[in-house]
Amino acid sequence: MAGPAYARAALALALAVAAAAAADAQTEWLRGHATFYGGADASGTMGGACGYGDLFAQGYGTRTTALSTALFSGGASCGQCYKLVCDRKTDATWCKPGVSVTVTATNFCPPNWKLPDGGWCNAVRAHFDMAQPAWEKIGVFSGGIIPVIYRRVSCVRKGGVRFTVNGHDYFNLVLLTNVAGPGSIRAMDVRSSKPPVDWMHMARNWGANWHSLRYLTGQGLSFRVTVTDGQTIVFADVVPPKWRFGQSFSSKLQFKL
Repeated sequence: MAGPAYARAALALALAVAAAAAADAQTEWLRGHATFYGGADASGTMGGACGYGDLFAQGYGTRTTALSTALFSGGASCGQCYKLVCDRKTDATWCKPGVSVTVTATNFCPPNWKLPDGGWCNAVRAHFDMAQPAWEKIGVFSGGIIPVIYRRVSCVRKGGVRFTVNGHDYFNLVLLTNVAGPGSIRAMDVRSSKPPVDWMHMARNWGANWHSLRYLTGQGLSFRVTVTDGQTIVFADVVPPKWRFGQSFSSKLQFKL
């Protein structure tokens, strides 16, 4: 019968293999296409299916993209970063040579069912509908659509992870922003400062918003967050007891690249 030491070693090996696989996946270049939306000032990109709201206030600016169904994964990809290059080998006409751009996933590009196959953002095609300023870093405006090669990359952020508490009593909706490393969240738990102080599971509500159905008003809050490469950080007492709905709180902790 295997002892605890063997079990721990097996778990460590499994985690190492998973981490290596994730790293390999992030370095692989894949093919897709890209269009743009939101206007020259990217004002039309605010809000979106990830729930980040004002992308300038949140620090994402104009380097953002909406993802097609195949990439969006029902919101699980929110916050991920992608490096894109216009694919001159496929069609050099509308490509700017020797440049790349890195964007954050902040929105969803839905299929257009008025078209026979759902259009460029159909369920199976890898497509980026980018903020216009980001798209114009690699593409010629009059082209409208360009072939790209892309890959997942680590997200570089300044400062710590931020938490915005919305919702109402018995429904706490927490938005995570400024997440470095993989950028996207796999799991999240909350713990209050009042008994019982056990960790309580939170569920993805939509995009980068996670919810709990407990009464937590007037209580200090800690969060345990696991990102999609397996890193876990406990943000202890990041929300003070006198918080109000709509407030944001910055931590001093951040995920590794």
